[in-house]
Amino acid sequence: MKVKLNTKDRFVIIMAGGRGERFWPVSRDKTPKQLLTLLGKKSFLQQAVDRVLPLVPVKNIFVITNETQLPEVSKQLPKIPKQNLVAEPVGRDTTAAVTLGAALVGARSTTGVMAVLPADHVIPDEKKFQQVLSDTFDLASRGRAIITIGIKPAGPDTGYGYIQVGQELPPAQGAKKTKTTFYRAERFVEKPDFHRALEYVNSGQYRWNAGMFVWSFVTVTEGLQKHQPEMYAACQRWFKVANKPAKLAKVLAKEYPGIRKVSIDYALMEKAQNVVVADGAFEWDDVGSWTALGRHLKPDAEGNCVVADFIHVDGARNIIYDARTKNRTPIAVVGLRDSILVQTDDAVLLAHKSQAQKVKELVRKLGEDARLKKLI
Repeated sequence: MKVKLNTKDRFVIIMAGGRGERFWPVSRDKTPKQLLTLLGKKSFLQQAVDRVLPLVPVKNIFVITNETQLPEVSKQLPKIPKQNLVAEPVGRDTTAAVTLGAALVGARSTTGVMAVLPADHVIPDEKKFQQVLSDTFDLASRGRAIITIGIKPAGPDTGYGYIQVGQELPPAQGAKKTKTTFYRAERFVEKPDFHRALEYVNSGQYRWNAGMFVWSFVTVTEGLQKHQPEMYAACQRWFKVANKPAKLAKVLAKEYPGIRKVSIDYALMEKAQNVVVADGAFEWDDVGSWTALGRHLKPDAEGNCVVADFIHVDGARNIIYDARTKNRTPIAVVGLRDSILVQTDDAVLLAHKSQAQKVKELVRKLGEDARLKKLI
């Protein structure tokens, strides 16, 4: 399979400011999930950059992170120009990050087309992903479509938002049919309960909302102007200083704390009438918890997924992860089942797999305890 060569007007914005609290105790404020090497030999962020390099020049890749994580991001991505690593002063959800990304791209090229991608997903078949992204770049460059990449559901997962797709789009006039299928977006649905999710999957009319967007600079700024005028005004201000890192940082420090927290799904995608869904026909996982990581580790005969020096008696279906690189000691369990056991140099997590989502609640409690706050 061939993908088109890099073009100067293609840009990628990688959003890398999340905390990844569900991967505590390995994930910490300075080294959240996207900066961890949990699968393979590179961090999720490094893998996210590697996936787009065949399509986009390295000088056109921006990473939006935060001030706490910026040093490690810079360390992990030495080939990305320093001025392309931009720290938000405070977290203000995805609309602010998208607006900042648009200002950065527009300052380089007002005819630019940008993909906004998360930093912490697992996509095993990179070639299929690159084909979809390349086709989506081409469609976004030809018209005024706001495009989101929707993933074909592997099952009735209640942890994702869903997108209902409508009529398939015909090829653009004078253009060849692409390998990627595009649909009109009918509606966005918040995380459903199990029975509703099962209905969605069985209907074949829904895709998982993976938080991957592609649009031209003109299209996204027009969308902001219509649906989020305050953010459009901010984009105009940031656009003027986007090529001057010191001035941009000063402006962001002043303005960011006052921005309303709102997701781009709610602020723009659910309101716009020109939304198109690209069929993400590739394996995908946002790996949002320790149990999700277990899907990518080879189990032993009893179903234990292990990255550790591990021995057990009657242990089954556990996830055992030892993050220590020095002075590892054996982890031994007896009769432990359906559990998560994670060991680091300064903390141990033991949780039932059914309660994996509550690790985020545990991190909040750690932050409230003066003795334990250092562990986050």
